[in-house]
Amino acid sequence: MNQKKRVTLLDVAKHAGVSRATASLIVRGSPNIAEKTRKKVLESMRELGYVYDRVAANMRSQTSSTVGLIITDIGNPFYSELLRGVHNTLEEAGYTVFLGTTYDSDFKQEQLLSRMLEHRVGGLILCPVSDSSKETIERIKKLDVPLVQAVREIEDINSDYVGIDYTAGAEMAVTHLVQKGHRRIAFLGGSSGSTAWKKRKLGFCNGLNRAGIEVDESLIIESPVTRDGGVESIQKLLLHPNPPNAILCFNDLVAHGVLLGLMDSGMTPGKDMAVVGFDNVPEASFYNPPLTTVSSFARLIGSQAASLLHQRILNNDRDQQRIILEPQLVIRKSS
Repeated sequence: MNQKKRVTLLDVAKHAGVSRATASLIVRGSPNIAEKTRKKVLESMRELGYVYDRVAANMRSQTSSTVGLIITDIGNPFYSELLRGVHNTLEEAGYTVFLGTTYDSDFKQEQLLSRMLEHRVGGLILCPVSDSSKETIERIKKLDVPLVQAVREIEDINSDYVGIDYTAGAEMAVTHLVQKGHRRIAFLGGSSGSTAWKKRKLGFCNGLNRAGIEVDESLIIESPVTRDGGVESIQKLLLHPNPPNAILCFNDLVAHGVLLGLMDSGMTPGKDMAVVGFDNVPEASFYNPPLTTVSSFARLIGSQAASLLHQRILNNDRDQQRIILEPQLVIRKSS
């Protein structure tokens, strides 16, 4: 059986009655083509079944219009917002974004990095998993692939980074709870292997120390950063012989699980137990009760990371940048 011949760009150009150079400009998205000509060539492409071989084009030009974005959990609304910021910024610059989700698995992260590097992405935005090693970043840098870390960072690595001041945000939340009269405050959720967790915990402890309150390590419980993690952690906490009267949660998903767990136990969040989250995802204002939380500006982190990556792609030898955004406490009825 004869294999079907691949349609070439020259075939498209002849079919549309234009030069190959004009057809090439159109598939590469050039704005310098008349709309009538563009429509005619695109129609020929559809009729003939032409598919642009972008990988081959990238190899010829030694550039790539694709970038990789690796996040931990697309089910977390925080990362959905971050993705919007990345996509909007990079789309304007002419890039296509490849998305990968690790679910905080180092093995999955290595798989995704390998696949994206195999497809010759022009750069990477990485939200590292909790237990990432320096070797992960060094491997990328040896290949001279532009890289920006976002949200979390692998420390002691010379890499662009965008995040917020997690320590200040957590301290801000604890100070709010202390001012509301709470003295026994718990910190629930997250993994101690994550730099974001360590910085939040530092802020949590700073807030207590500033108020003259001793840190009770038994009120610090790690858990997956999910609703189920929040439910599990509050169930453990309620078995404590001297339970707290207020909780700072690692993120809003954990806080949502805590709210649900408290209600399942017959308690009224915001009345029997004050709860504060972290991130200010869009859904937080619709929780029951509406959640007091620290805003970490996910969409802005995404757009800033995308902008840094674009600059790094244009000049991979420029100085490294660290952008740390200031958090903001949003007070609602849960506290």
